[in-house]
Amino acid sequence: MRPGYSKSVSIPEQIGRYRIRRRLGSGAFATVWLADDEVLDTSVAVKVLADNWTHHVDVRTRFLEEARILRRAESDQLVRVLDVGELADGRPYLVMTYASGGTLAERLETGPIPVREALRTATDLARGVAVLHRLGVIHRDLKPSNVLFTGPPDAERVVVGDLGLAKALAHGSGFTVVAGSPGYMAPEQARLGAGLDERADVYALGALTYHMLTGRPPNLPASVQAVAAAAALPVVRPSKSRPGIPSRVDGVVLRALNPNPARRWSSATAFADALDAAAARPVRRPVPVRRLIVLPVLMLATVLASTASNAGPSITSGWIRVTDASGGLSVAVPAAWANQVRDSGWNPQAISLPTGQAPGLVVGTDLTDWSDPASAVPGVFVGASRALRDGTPALPDHSRCRREPDRPYIDTFRTGIVRRWTNCDGGTISFSEVIMTSPDDSYGIYLQIRQVDGTDRTEEIVSTLRTSDSLAPAA
Repeated sequence: MRPGYSKSVSIPEQIGRYRIRRRLGSGAFATVWLADDEVLDTSVAVKVLADNWTHHVDVRTRFLEEARILRRAESDQLVRVLDVGELADGRPYLVMTYASGGTLAERLETGPIPVREALRTATDLARGVAVLHRLGVIHRDLKPSNVLFTGPPDAERVVVGDLGLAKALAHGSGFTVVAGSPGYMAPEQARLGAGLDERADVYALGALTYHMLTGRPPNLPASVQAVAAAAALPVVRPSKSRPGIPSRVDGVVLRALNPNPARRWSSATAFADALDAAAARPVRRPVPVRRLIVLPVLMLATVLASTASNAGPSITSGWIRVTDASGGLSVAVPAAWANQVRDSGWNPQAISLPTGQAPGLVVGTDLTDWSDPASAVPGVFVGASRALRDGTPALPDHSRCRREPDRPYIDTFRTGIVRRWTNCDGGTISFSEVIMTSPDDSYGIYLQIRQVDGTDRTEEIVSTLRTSDSLAPAA
């Protein structure tokens, strides 16, 4: 029989002063019982180390360390430890708050959770995990059975439980045991001795959010050994799997699930903030470009032509110029691309810069699919931000494409760098990521150009970029 499992678990009548009612669950290392604290007249959960692990010093130490972590946290977003003790046979136990609302695993048994509830639960869960991270601890085993609900129905809250695999961030490199749950563990957790940090928990948060939204975890591997291979497969966007999920949520979740830790959200808090913003922001229908190009664009072209700092070649025949809502930022694209535009700005947090609102627009053939890097949607995103002048952006992941050599971009008024990826998924889709300075060097400009026909128009598109002298991004 494998260590950590027993054929049966008999029901004790009493553990310490706590009268046992029934078993709540069992795992490889411990059993959790529902009990009554008759002194304080309340229900509690009692977690007892399995008897075949009693003499394993490392497991016993880990078990007691969970109590220490939870006591240090003293957070409503984490399970609270009320007492510790030891049975007559030497097994330690923890007495914790009883989560009367059950587990997320139980709620997912009937299928996906309502979208608003799923997003709210995911955000609250991420903020609970962030409490652990502030204590210098990574959880390493976030999964539905470790997400608990407590409190009355009208004031229910999410709490994080079971820190049995948690470990200090300071010792995150060189783990000697592969640990975690397939379907939710980050691919780097499957590599023995791999360096781990809080972004491993960010991956698990993304997987839990995906499961709540769609009813299944993303690319569920058959075993721990298959985790890395499964994580590298394309993930179907949540909004494709289930109607009613805002498409802007896709990008937040898929970024958390990126197999490359450097491309994920940098922290659980960043993920929670992005998810909060995506859930709260009202859906804005893309504005047809044809409503923008009659008189307003002609007027804009006249204004920009009179601005010396933006002098340059005229719009190529067969192309259309679009402008953002501030009137200070515009770019020209092939007319065939200009079906839809969103012009209300952007948040630089999307590329791991400080959060804020700044001028920006995205134009393409179908913006409902823009957030899916595998979609054959040609278009351009352009945004301005002061944060680009000082910070280093984390550009989107194009690991399924072939990286071309970087090249500088220089014109009369701007300098920058062009990074280009081609042959994405073995096809003709390509991406150009361009970072450049503004004419007066007071802010930066970021362009993403997606092309789908194998033709590179990067230089031509960038040369049509115009900014007015009045453009002064706050973010």
